[in-house]
Amino acid sequence: MAEIDGGRLFAKALKREGVDYIFTLNGGHIYNLYEGCVAEGIKIIDFRHEQVAAHAAEGWAKVTGKPGVAIVTAGPGVTDAVTGIANAFQAPSPMILIGGNAGITDHLRGGLQDFDSATFLKPVTKFSEQVKRVERIPDYVSIAFRHATTGVPGPAYLEIPIDVVNGQTDEDSVNYPQSYRTDSKAYGDPEYISQVCDILMNTEKPMILAGSDVWWNDAAEELREFVEMIDSPVFLNAMGRGSIPSDHPNLGSLGRRYGLVHSDTVILLGTPIDFRLGYGSDYMFPQSPKLIEIMMDGSKIGQNRDIDVGVVGNSKAVLRQIMDELKDRGYRSPGKGWVEEVLTEDKTLQAADEEMLNSDQTPIHPMRLVREVRDFLDYDATVIGDGGDIVTFAARVLNINEPGHWLDPGQFGCLGAGSGFAAAAQLARPDKQVCIIYGDGGFGLTGFDVESYVRHNLPIVSIVGNNGAWNQTTQGVVRRGMSGVGTYLSQETDYAKIMDGLGGYGERVTDPAQIRPALERAFGSGKAALLDVVIDPEVAYAAMGGRSRQSRQY
Repeated sequence: MAEIDGGRLFAKALKREGVDYIFTLNGGHIYNLYEGCVAEGIKIIDFRHEQVAAHAAEGWAKVTGKPGVAIVTAGPGVTDAVTGIANAFQAPSPMILIGGNAGITDHLRGGLQDFDSATFLKPVTKFSEQVKRVERIPDYVSIAFRHATTGVPGPAYLEIPIDVVNGQTDEDSVNYPQSYRTDSKAYGDPEYISQVCDILMNTEKPMILAGSDVWWNDAAEELREFVEMIDSPVFLNAMGRGSIPSDHPNLGSLGRRYGLVHSDTVILLGTPIDFRLGYGSDYMFPQSPKLIEIMMDGSKIGQNRDIDVGVVGNSKAVLRQIMDELKDRGYRSPGKGWVEEVLTEDKTLQAADEEMLNSDQTPIHPMRLVREVRDFLDYDATVIGDGGDIVTFAARVLNINEPGHWLDPGQFGCLGAGSGFAAAAQLARPDKQVCIIYGDGGFGLTGFDVESYVRHNLPIVSIVGNNGAWNQTTQGVVRRGMSGVGTYLSQETDYAKIMDGLGGYGERVTDPAQIRPALERAFGSGKAALLDVVIDPEVAYAAMGGRSRQSRQY
């Protein structure tokens, strides 16, 4: 058979994985990888910063459930992508990063951008290695995908030096792995499943918190069935959002702490006991309920607080095991009274927001902004949050109705992730609404890649909540009696003009009555669009959230 080069071998390996897009910023060490991808029909989506390419690869995983692939050049190309890799590692999300390097034959000779990136990335990847021989490129690609997708997902990294990328070999000498991953599910230990059922058989007030494992394990259907079977209130976080549609009668939003405080059993499904649950403090669990934790990652079970039963396994499989055993035992749910109690409290807390949601003040109240967005978006819109205060407002108000339709950075809290996430979401869902809500601080990090939206014909609508500050930080230092130095931005910056200058549709909104018409114009433009919405810099989420809850003593 004819000679084949490393770029073509790489692309053939990606094609076998069903890869449609690679996300990148170009560089001299990786040109041949591009040529291979073009020859194999894999589309190249290039950005203005490697961080955005890495975030796009993670974003692809967040919306499709399959690893995204980013390719960056050597040296600073790799280091620029590190934030995206670290975010995926913390999330955890499956993705593949490919980095270039100087030639192996020139190692330690002072080659351009020579850098041991494989060692550098080991702490924030599941797998990080250098490819040393051209004929083994497909083998290394298969290993990287296997590591990224097996067990707890996460990022994998391959460094491919330029002499390997450009090298050639006889294709007869190449092994293309055919069957090298399994889709088998990790079922829970039957003894522990029985212990879970023992507790549930005697539970009167169950409470479910469901997180990202539900998405990665494709367990949304099982979660809904389980919620309805035990008739429990359910609250969702992270990639779990959308697993239960917003109009489901058991789904709560603001009454989570009321449910936690009054329940007798709390089921944590893919939800670690971290800062979001007060590190398991008695403030969150004053009545010491029975705690059941079901996680892909057994090392997270019992973190910060003792639990009654911990089950390691795939959420889809474990929930099915629990439901089957409950049925065999003749389980009957406690009845509707408990759900009604929690959801009544939930609605009371929501009612306290109504004045803010309908505020006509100027500068615009951020709650009015996100309410207008909520009322405008389609049922199946994908929403990305990239900011501080404005994203907490959005998460409080917006309705997410389908799995994988809410994307935020997750535990790492990484500003700038949204630009890549949004591009991946629009590519994966070309005929659906994609909306990214930026803070003006978050937009400043990677927002210039709205030009990439224009260039690649991605009609993403970006909404910048412009309060002229890094508001979470600003409000924190002001409360400490400090001046807020280093925390303010200019609210006079007109971000809409940036989008106009880049070839998209831009509009600045200062009147709350114009939010809805501006949304109609932005989405109707058929272009990448940006709305710069001037919001009240004096409104901080922490203070607003406190007012809605302080009167409710639990």
